[in-house]
Amino acid sequence: MSIYTVTQLNSDIRKAIEQGFGHVWLMGEISNFAAPNSGHWYLTLKDERAQIRCAMFRGNNQRAKVRPQNGLQVLVRGRVTVYEPRGDYQLIVEHMEEAGIGLLQQQFEQLKVKLAAEGLFAQERKRPLPEHIRRVGVITSPTGAAIQDVLAVMKRRDPSVDVIIYPTAVQGDAAIPQIKNALHTAFQRNEVDVLIVTRGGGSLEDLWCFNDEQVGRLLLDAPVPVISAIGHEVDFTICDFIADLRAPTPSAAAEQVTQDRSAQVNRLQQLQQRLATGQKRRIERQHSLLQQLQIRLNQQHPQRQLQQQSQRLDELLARVYRAQQRTLVNQQQRRQHAIQRLQQVHPQRELSRAQQKLSQIQQRIPLVAEAWLKQQHQRQRALLHALNLVSPLNTLDRGYAIVRDEEGHVITQPEQTQAEQKLSVKVAGGEFNVRKCSE
Repeated sequence: MSIYTVTQLNSDIRKAIEQGFGHVWLMGEISNFAAPNSGHWYLTLKDERAQIRCAMFRGNNQRAKVRPQNGLQVLVRGRVTVYEPRGDYQLIVEHMEEAGIGLLQQQFEQLKVKLAAEGLFAQERKRPLPEHIRRVGVITSPTGAAIQDVLAVMKRRDPSVDVIIYPTAVQGDAAIPQIKNALHTAFQRNEVDVLIVTRGGGSLEDLWCFNDEQVGRLLLDAPVPVISAIGHEVDFTICDFIADLRAPTPSAAAEQVTQDRSAQVNRLQQLQQRLATGQKRRIERQHSLLQQLQIRLNQQHPQRQLQQQSQRLDELLARVYRAQQRTLVNQQQRRQHAIQRLQQVHPQRELSRAQQKLSQIQQRIPLVAEAWLKQQHQRQRALLHALNLVSPLNTLDRGYAIVRDEEGHVITQPEQTQAEQKLSVKVAGGEFNVRKCSE
């Protein structure tokens, strides 16, 4: 026979209960609520026949959607366990909300799963909005804030679009049949390009008429695309999932069916700016090309070519002088070599002939050298004549002068001279001295 201790028994009971139940949903009325300084909540949930102790620790109750108070009906989710020191079984609450809201949310989720399984939310059946919208139908309360938002946005963005209001209640018991009647009226008239079903924000109960299954299925029969704009951005209804397009707010729905005139003007201004920018860049490219052509023109200017020719003439004169020197040296070397060969052979019988030949050679050398030098002098005079054509002295013949200081530096700027300074002026006819007068 197994004999338990109290601790062992309570521990085994706790394990059995936790494994057997796990997490459960429980609805009941709060009583004996207590909130000590620790931040934990302790309460009792009861109905007509029974009660259970509950605890909701600080980490979970900070996320609770409702503040507990005695007599409040709540829906909680938690795990069943045993508080071993006292042997009391209890519920550790992890989530809490008002009982009414919880039931509605549960019904909403069940209906959403059902309709999704039938394919009513499928993206393939969604219709796009017409490209050009001229008339919009709005199913909403004629006195609510939603219709005012829709009209204000459409007037601001595109006042040419007509609006037809199909009035209906959007809250309460009478809302569902009125919404269905408004939809039937809009379908029969078939006078708009798109329909907006809308109302302002509110609680789940306030929006419940748009979670009605018949209202949702009726949207499928619409002859034109339907936009659902129910509540705020965080609110979702069955109509939102079935409609061809969901807008987070009534104002957003109005923006979906209108084209912003100011946006069109801004677009035109952007295009004008792009055109102006393109023209400016094209002008800049042409200006850059013009500068490049100017640089190339300057490189091929006649003055630059004259400077290059003058430098080339100096090089040619230097080459002529070096050629003359090499020729004279070569002649002297050949003469010396001939003398050495003559001295080496030195036969008496060849001496007179050699002396005669040498005399002839000596006589021819000056003639040849003189003819060659004459030819070189003629070429040099031709080069000097070409050089003289680009010489600054020709500029002097046209009335210009070259001014130098006492050190011989050429004066090109007035700032290079001083009062009473002695200067030398060279003109075409000669040179004379001047002295700069004081100002």
